[in-house]
Amino acid sequence: MRHDTPISRFPVPSLAEMPADLRQRIEQVQEKAGFVPNIFLALAHRPEEFRAFFAYHDALMDRPGGLNKAEREMIVVATSAANHCLYCVVAHGAILRIRAKDPLLADEIATNYAKAAISWRQKAMLDFAVKLALDPGAVGAEDHALLEEQGFSQDDIWDIAAITGLFALSNRLASATDLRPNAEFFGMGRA
Repeated sequence: MRHDTPISRFPVPSLAEMPADLRQRIEQVQEKAGFVPNIFLALAHRPEEFRAFFAYHDALMDRPGGLNKAEREMIVVATSAANHCLYCVVAHGAILRIRAKDPLLADEIATNYAKAAISWRQKAMLDFAVKLALDPGAVGAEDHALLEEQGFSQDDIWDIAAITGLFALSNRLASATDLRPNAEFFGMGRA
């Protein structure tokens, strides 16, 4: 991040100003990652929404199911790219590189997932997610059938849709706040 660019257009509270539970969550993330992702600081502007967002995030992104953690991040990167969300593409691209153990995959998916080195199953997943992100009214029974043909269960399809929906919210908030990605994200998982 450029030193003179604020991380958000909205007020960002200091750690000392935050409720104890938010501060504790942020300190845990900082200990694990080595830095505080700017989304945590920006969302702390509204503590109740911070709690709700991260509760839903954790419920979707950490749950067991037919989608592995890398595939969940693929959905975030592809839909965030479709929504032109710089923060989410950069931050979740870093997470995807780490989870997939592939330094190129996130860039491929963010640029053109149809040309990325992914399976047909994963392409079908991203086709559905991007269609849902960009034209939700156009999603129909045939889209579900295509996913089922690729072996996705009803729970998996729900997960794809829910991740897409949550990150549509995140993309819009990040864009409206002009949320800046942390510099640390750009190099993560590349070596």
